[in-house]
Amino acid sequence: MNLTARLRNDDKTVLKELFDAHYQSVCSAVQRIIGERGMTEDLAQQVFIRFWEKRHLIQVDTSPGAYLHRMAVNEALAYLRAKKNQQPEELTYATPMPAEADGEDQLLQTELQTQIHRVIDGLPPRCRTVFQLSRFEEMSYQEIATQLEISVKTVEHQMGKALRVLREQLKGYLT
Repeated sequence: MNLTARLRNDDKTVLKELFDAHYQSVCSAVQRIIGERGMTEDLAQQVFIRFWEKRHLIQVDTSPGAYLHRMAVNEALAYLRAKKNQQPEELTYATPMPAEADGEDQLLQTELQTQIHRVIDGLPPRCRTVFQLSRFEEMSYQEIATQLEISVKTVEHQMGKALRVLREQLKGYLT
């Protein structure tokens, strides 16, 4: 019996098999996008929960790993969008700072990361998606084109646009 039929028959063993086979790769995909270890595991588990909840609607035409990878990317991007709309976290006297970095270096690093995320979040949606898939998911232009159903030339154009915007917006940080 194929995967789709097993899911539609509520075969819970298929979820365990998929989890065992693909959990680490789902975590890696999420981690590359959001960069937060604890949240990575939460979002990876959420991918499998959503997969199970939608099992009657899912039609896996590609490999299950590719399908779960796409879900992981979507989950991570949704998390970043939601996080962007929240108030920034306040620093307090109890906020831990890495011991090896002095205060000024840490402040500059935090400011640069904030600016990079602000610029990436400000990119047009398709441009942002192409950039994130290329830089955070380490996908080739051909893989991105296939996944987004666009031409490789469009991917190249969107990456060029993203890099121009990043260079322009972050020129004060570049040496």
